[in-house]
Amino acid sequence: MAKLQKSIEKRNALVKATINLVNNNGFHATPMSKIAKMANVSPATIYLYFENKQDLVNKVYLEVKSAYTAYAFKNYSNDISVVKGFETIWKRIADFKLKEVEEAMFLAQCDNTPIIDEASRQEGLKHLQPLLDLWERGKKEGIIKPLSPYLLYAYSINPLSFLMVMRQRGVFQLNQDHLEDAFQAAWNSIKK
Repeated sequence: MAKLQKSIEKRNALVKATINLVNNNGFHATPMSKIAKMANVSPATIYLYFENKQDLVNKVYLEVKSAYTAYAFKNYSNDISVVKGFETIWKRIADFKLKEVEEAMFLAQCDNTPIIDEASRQEGLKHLQPLLDLWERGKKEGIIKPLSPYLLYAYSINPLSFLMVMRQRGVFQLNQDHLEDAFQAAWNSIKK
Protein backbone atom coordinates (compact mmCIF):
# COMPACT_ATOMS: atom_id res chain seq x y z
CA MET A 1 0.00 0.00 0.00
CA ALA A 2 2.85 2.39 0.80
CA LYS A 3 4.37 1.77 -2.65
CA LEU A 4 1.07 2.58 -4.34
CA GLN A 5 0.75 5.82 -2.34
CA LYS A 6 4.33 6.78 -3.22
CA SER A 7 3.59 6.06 -6.89
CA ILE A 8 0.46 8.25 -6.81
CA GLU A 9 2.42 11.04 -5.10
CA LYS A 10 5.17 10.92 -7.75
CA ARG A 11 2.67 11.03 -10.59
CA ASN A 12 0.80 13.92 -8.95
CA ALA A 13 4.09 15.78 -8.48
CA LEU A 14 4.83 15.32 -12.20
CA VAL A 15 1.38 16.65 -13.14
CA LYS A 16 1.74 19.65 -10.85
CA ALA A 17 5.26 20.39 -12.13
CA THR A 18 4.05 20.17 -15.73
CA ILE A 19 1.23 22.63 -15.08
CA ASN A 20 3.53 25.04 -13.26
CA LEU A 21 6.31 24.96 -15.84
CA VAL A 22 4.00 25.22 -18.84
CA ASN A 23 2.23 28.19 -17.26
CA ASN A 24 5.49 29.97 -16.50
CA ASN A 25 7.68 28.94 -19.44
CA GLY A 26 5.37 27.71 -22.19
CA PHE A 27 5.29 24.23 -23.68
CA HIS A 28 8.47 24.42 -25.71
CA ALA A 29 10.57 25.75 -22.83
CA THR A 30 9.46 22.91 -20.57
CA PRO A 31 11.79 19.95 -21.13
CA MET A 32 11.22 16.65 -19.37
CA SER A 33 14.39 17.21 -17.31
CA LYS A 34 12.93 20.39 -15.77
CA ILE A 35 9.64 18.64 -15.05
CA ALA A 36 11.49 15.80 -13.29
CA LYS A 37 13.65 18.23 -11.31
CA MET A 38 10.65 20.28 -10.14
CA ALA A 39 8.76 17.08 -9.24
CA ASN A 40 11.85 15.88 -7.34
CA VAL A 41 12.08 12.62 -9.28
CA SER A 42 14.64 11.19 -11.65
CA PRO A 43 13.99 11.89 -15.34
CA ALA A 44 13.57 8.15 -15.97
CA THR A 45 10.65 8.09 -13.49
CA ILE A 46 8.54 10.17 -15.88
CA TYR A 47 8.59 7.29 -18.37
CA LEU A 48 6.99 4.95 -15.82
CA TYR A 49 3.84 7.08 -16.10
CA PHE A 50 4.03 8.68 -19.54
CA GLU A 51 5.38 7.49 -22.90
CA ASN A 52 6.89 10.85 -23.87
CA LYS A 53 6.32 14.58 -23.53
CA GLN A 54 3.35 14.53 -25.91
CA ASP A 55 1.70 11.79 -23.86
CA LEU A 56 2.42 13.70 -20.63
CA VAL A 57 0.94 16.95 -21.90
CA ASN A 58 -2.11 15.24 -23.43
CA LYS A 59 -2.84 13.28 -20.24
CA VAL A 60 -2.37 16.31 -17.99
CA TYR A 61 -4.67 18.28 -20.29
CA LEU A 62 -7.37 15.61 -20.08
CA GLU A 63 -7.04 15.31 -16.29
CA VAL A 64 -7.33 19.07 -15.81
CA LYS A 65 -10.19 19.29 -18.32
CA SER A 66 -12.01 16.52 -16.47
CA ALA A 67 -11.59 18.29 -13.10
CA TYR A 68 -12.70 21.60 -14.67
CA THR A 69 -15.88 20.17 -16.16
CA ALA A 70 -16.71 18.08 -13.07
CA TYR A 71 -16.55 21.33 -11.11
CA ALA A 72 -18.50 23.28 -13.74
CA PHE A 73 -21.38 20.79 -13.94
CA LYS A 74 -21.55 19.82 -10.26
CA ASN A 75 -24.75 21.78 -9.50
CA TYR A 76 -26.27 21.50 -12.97
CA SER A 77 -29.44 19.56 -13.71
CA ASN A 78 -31.11 18.97 -17.08
CA ASP A 79 -34.53 19.75 -15.67
CA ILE A 80 -33.95 23.48 -15.08
CA SER A 81 -34.61 26.23 -17.60
CA VAL A 82 -32.02 27.03 -20.25
CA VAL A 83 -31.19 30.44 -18.77
CA LYS A 84 -30.92 29.05 -15.23
CA GLY A 85 -28.84 26.13 -16.48
CA PHE A 86 -26.49 28.43 -18.36
CA GLU A 87 -26.18 30.71 -15.34
CA THR A 88 -25.37 27.76 -13.08
CA ILE A 89 -22.71 26.40 -15.43
CA TRP A 90 -21.25 29.83 -16.27
CA LYS A 91 -20.90 30.83 -12.62
CA ARG A 92 -19.28 27.51 -11.73
CA ILE A 93 -16.81 27.96 -14.62
CA ALA A 94 -16.05 31.49 -13.39
CA ASP A 95 -15.56 30.16 -9.86
CA PHE A 96 -13.17 27.47 -11.09
CA LYS A 97 -11.13 29.97 -13.12
CA LEU A 98 -10.84 32.29 -10.13
CA LYS A 99 -10.08 29.60 -7.52
CA GLU A 100 -8.06 27.06 -9.51
CA VAL A 101 -5.91 29.60 -11.31
CA GLU A 102 -2.97 27.31 -12.16
CA GLU A 103 -5.23 24.69 -13.73
CA ALA A 104 -7.33 27.32 -15.53
CA MET A 105 -4.21 29.01 -16.91
CA PHE A 106 -2.95 25.63 -18.12
CA LEU A 107 -6.23 24.97 -19.95
CA ALA A 108 -6.05 28.44 -21.51
CA GLN A 109 -2.53 27.64 -22.73
CA CYS A 110 -3.77 24.33 -24.16
CA ASP A 111 -6.66 26.05 -25.94
CA ASN A 112 -4.24 28.39 -27.68
CA THR A 113 -1.51 26.03 -28.85
CA PRO A 114 -1.21 23.13 -31.27
CA ILE A 115 0.74 21.08 -28.69
CA ILE A 116 -2.37 19.11 -27.67
CA ASP A 117 -3.01 16.43 -30.27
CA GLU A 118 -6.38 16.35 -32.04
CA ALA A 119 -7.51 13.09 -30.43
CA SER A 120 -6.96 14.54 -26.95
CA ARG A 121 -8.62 17.81 -27.93
CA GLN A 122 -11.69 15.91 -29.17
CA GLU A 123 -11.73 13.83 -25.98
CA GLY A 124 -11.59 17.06 -23.99
CA LEU A 125 -14.60 18.40 -25.88
CA LYS A 126 -16.64 15.39 -24.73
CA HIS A 127 -16.27 16.70 -21.18
CA LEU A 128 -18.30 19.77 -22.23
CA GLN A 129 -21.26 17.70 -23.39
CA PRO A 130 -23.76 18.96 -20.76
CA LEU A 131 -23.11 22.55 -21.90
CA LEU A 132 -23.36 21.58 -25.57
CA ASP A 133 -26.62 19.75 -24.86
CA LEU A 134 -27.99 22.77 -22.99
CA TRP A 135 -27.17 25.04 -25.93
CA GLU A 136 -28.81 22.61 -28.34
CA ARG A 137 -31.94 22.56 -26.18
CA GLY A 138 -31.85 26.36 -26.05
CA LYS A 139 -31.66 26.55 -29.85
CA LYS A 140 -34.62 24.17 -30.23
CA GLU A 141 -36.64 26.23 -27.73
CA GLY A 142 -35.76 29.42 -29.64
CA ILE A 143 -33.90 30.90 -26.66
CA ILE A 144 -30.31 30.67 -27.92
CA LYS A 145 -29.01 31.97 -31.24
CA PRO A 146 -28.55 29.26 -33.88
CA LEU A 147 -24.75 29.52 -33.86
CA SER A 148 -21.95 26.98 -33.87
CA PRO A 149 -20.99 25.74 -30.40
CA TYR A 150 -17.53 27.18 -31.09
CA LEU A 151 -19.02 30.65 -31.52
CA LEU A 152 -21.23 30.24 -28.46
CA TYR A 153 -18.18 29.23 -26.42
CA ALA A 154 -16.04 32.02 -27.85
CA TYR A 155 -18.56 34.72 -26.98
CA SER A 156 -19.90 33.44 -23.68
CA ILE A 157 -17.20 31.36 -21.95
CA ASN A 158 -13.85 32.39 -23.41
CA PRO A 159 -14.03 35.98 -22.08
CA LEU A 160 -13.64 34.48 -18.60
CA SER A 161 -10.10 33.44 -19.54
CA PHE A 162 -9.29 37.02 -20.49
CA LEU A 163 -10.71 38.32 -17.19
CA MET A 164 -8.77 35.65 -15.28
CA VAL A 165 -5.51 36.73 -16.95
CA MET A 166 -6.20 40.41 -16.26
CA ARG A 167 -6.92 39.57 -12.64
CA GLN A 168 -3.74 37.50 -12.42
CA ARG A 169 -1.71 40.42 -13.77
CA GLY A 170 -3.26 42.74 -11.18
CA VAL A 171 -4.83 44.94 -13.87
CA PHE A 172 -8.47 44.23 -12.99
CA GLN A 173 -10.03 42.97 -9.78
CA LEU A 174 -13.23 41.03 -10.23
CA ASN A 175 -15.86 41.72 -7.61
CA GLN A 176 -19.39 40.30 -7.43
CA ASP A 177 -20.83 43.19 -9.50
CA HIS A 178 -18.24 42.59 -12.23
CA LEU A 179 -19.09 38.89 -12.30
CA GLU A 180 -22.81 39.65 -12.60
CA ASP A 181 -22.08 42.13 -15.41
CA ALA A 182 -19.86 39.56 -17.13
CA PHE A 183 -22.57 36.91 -16.83
CA GLN A 184 -25.19 39.26 -18.30
CA ALA A 185 -22.84 40.15 -21.16
CA ALA A 186 -22.21 36.43 -21.79
CA TRP A 187 -25.93 35.62 -21.75
CA ASN A 188 -26.79 38.60 -23.95
CA SER A 189 -24.18 37.47 -26.48
CA ILE A 190 -25.90 34.12 -27.06
CA LYS A 191 -29.59 34.65 -26.30
CA LYS A 192 -31.97 35.24 -29.19
